[in-house]
Order: sequence, then structure tokens, then C-alpha cells
Amino acid sequence: MSASAVLILDVKGKPLISRNYKGDVPTSKIKHFMPLLVQWKKEGALTPLLSYGEVHFLWIKHSNLYLVATTLKNANASLVYSFLYRTIEVFCEYFKELEEESIQDNFVIVYELLEELMDFGFQQTTDSKILQEYITQQSNKLEMDKSRVPPTVTNAVSWRSEGIKYKKNEVFIDVIESVNLLVKANGSVLLNEIVCSIKLKVFLLGMPELRLGLNDRVLFELTGRSKNKSVELEDVKFHQGVRLSHFDNDRTISFIPPDGDFELMSYRLSTQVKPLIWIESFIEKFSHSRVEIMVKAKGQFKKQSVANGVEILVPLPSDADSPRFKTSVFSAKYVPEKNVMIWSIKSFPGGKEYLMRAHFGLPSMEKEEVEGRPPIGVKFEIPYFTVSGI
Repeated sequence: MSASAVLILDVKGKPLISRNYKGDVPTSKIKHFMPLLVQWKKEGALTPLLSYGEVHFLWIKHSNLYLVATTLKNANASLVYSFLYRTIEVFCEYFKELEEESIQDNFVIVYELLEELMDFGFQQTTDSKILQEYITQQSNKLEMDKSRVPPTVTNAVSWRSEGIKYKKNEVFIDVIESVNLLVKANGSVLLNEIVCSIKLKVFLLGMPELRLGLNDRVLFELTGRSKNKSVELEDVKFHQGVRLSHFDNDRTISFIPPDGDFELMSYRLSTQVKPLIWIESFIEKFSHSRVEIMVKAKGQFKKQSVANGVEILVPLPSDADSPRFKTSVFSAKYVPEKNVMIWSIKSFPGGKEYLMRAHFGLPSMEKEEVEGRPPIGVKFEIPYFTVSGI
């Protein structure tokens, strides 16, 4: 991978913590990162990789922090970004939320983690469960003999310790599906994909082997069963504990699980689905001095299910003012710093239909008519409901 250094910056570009692994890129070079970022933002051509002379900055933003890896070589960018995102996951395992305050309050542990996550620019142990065996948050446990190798590192099954005991064997499975859907005003679908993950929480004795079966289309073809309810998986990614040979042979997901929480697999589906919450909007303008917006939302999922925490985000002109709302259910508010109004519906049963009217004064509509309006966004969660039927 050949990353020279990893730095964590605050929102203004000031380094909070840095670890220079190879020493070929001076840490002082990071002073060029923020000016480059601002310049590219102004030009509207922002990229995830910025260069200053021979130094390349590969960066991601999380919350109010920038994580930046520097390199002089033509490094494998995919591996670098994978490492940065994995680093965020490890920090979140330790600190719950990764913010500037959590970095400042736990800088000793952050330094120790950076020391173990990478060595001379190459990724090492990024499994948080292994790291937690010898990097703890208790100050009295931080000063440990660094020559001690965690037993899980040398085990054949490095992700699970031996001798785990529980009085009661339990396994909890969560199937989480995120639907990304973009629909034109005439109802035609521009983007349609389902991004899924299967997460487990395991409390099992010893070193068990589990098997999980899915209604996978390839499995149904192999066994000659009906394809009516089969699901075609794409971009499948497994936890390292899954025996890939078993999956290739009979599509059985056979694995020795880590202890506690972990993600077993992630995948993507291109199954065509109708919008679960259908939105219609109507705009009426009055001599460019005021505008009225009507938004209608209809639940197009089964009546037994309920969508929770529904937020309908309607973009507005930047100079809209004097908001007034009338809703058939719950509340709406204007968020001027984001130029949107948010209609919040705490509980949205399937098959229901709700209406909201909004009035705004003095919006300038001419610019919008030329450039087009951004799409209306809808966010929600439906417990115990999967779109794919996996």
C-alpha cells in the first residue's frame, strides 16, 4: 500500500494527531492540504486525491474531522481508502462517536491504535476485537509488555479466542437493507439499487461452526428448485471467517463466528422495486412574490408494516422567508442554513396518505426555472421488513 503517513485534522485543517510511518514525507507538508481543498471546492472539481508537487494527499471526511494519508509513490488508492475507512470503524468501536473531542480525550489510545494498524506504510491488524485484547481504555492496563502477542493473532482462527464460555447459547441476526432510489417527476426510475448487510451478535460456547442458507438464485438453479422467490446477489463480500469453498460448492454460508457483534456479509441487489413512500409535489407561484408548495406522501408498502422517523426534505430557494405550514399529521419546519423544509412523520403506516401545505414569501424563482430544482429527499426506516425478501 505504501502510505507514508496518516494524519487526523480538524475541520480547519489543523493536525490533531499524526503518525509518520516511513519518514519520506515531512509532516509539515500537510499545511498545503487545506489550501488545495479550498481551491478545488471553489473550482467545483473536488477529488478524493489532491497533489502538491510530488506529495499526494488521499483524504476522507468523517464528522468534523479529515483523515489524510500522504504518499510519494503511485500507491494503490483503493487499499489506502479501505484502510482509512477501516480506521474510522476501529475508532468508533473504541469511542462510540468519532469527533474532535473524542480524539483529544483519548490521544494516547489513538497513537497506540495507529501504531498497530499500520507498520512502515503497510496495513497490519485492523480487527477491533483483536486490538481490544491488548489496547484497552483503562489507564492501568495501557502499560503492558508490547512483546506479548495476542493469542488470537497466532491462532488458526485469528478472529476468535479459544475457551469462550456462556451459560446460554444465543445468536441474533439483523438483515439491514438500504434502498437508493431516484425517480423523475413523470414516475420513471433513474436509479434503483438495494445495498444490504447481514449483521450477527453471537454468544456461543467454544469454537462453533454455523451455517446460514439464503434463497439465492444460484443455489436454486443448482438444486432445480423454483426461481420465483429467489434473489440474485451481486458484489458479495464476506467476513474472513466464512469458508469460501463451501459457498462456491453449494452456496452454503459456513463460518466460525467472532464473539459479539460483527458483519457477516454485505451485498448489492439490482432488483426493481417501487418507491416505498411515493411523493408528489405541486408548486403554485404568485407574481414572484410568494409561493405555495403542496406535498403528498403515500405509503406503498404492506399495511402490517410501519415506517419510523420519516423525514421528507423539500429543497427551497435560498432567499425564501416567512414560512407557514399546514400538515395533516405531525410537523414541518424550515431549515434556512440548508435551504430545505423538513416534514417529519414519526410513524407512517403502510397504505396511508398524508398531505402538507407550505407558504413562503419572496422566493426568486427565475434562477430555479433555468437550472432546475434539486430532488425531494425521503429518509425512513421500516423494522422487520426487507425489500428483497432475502
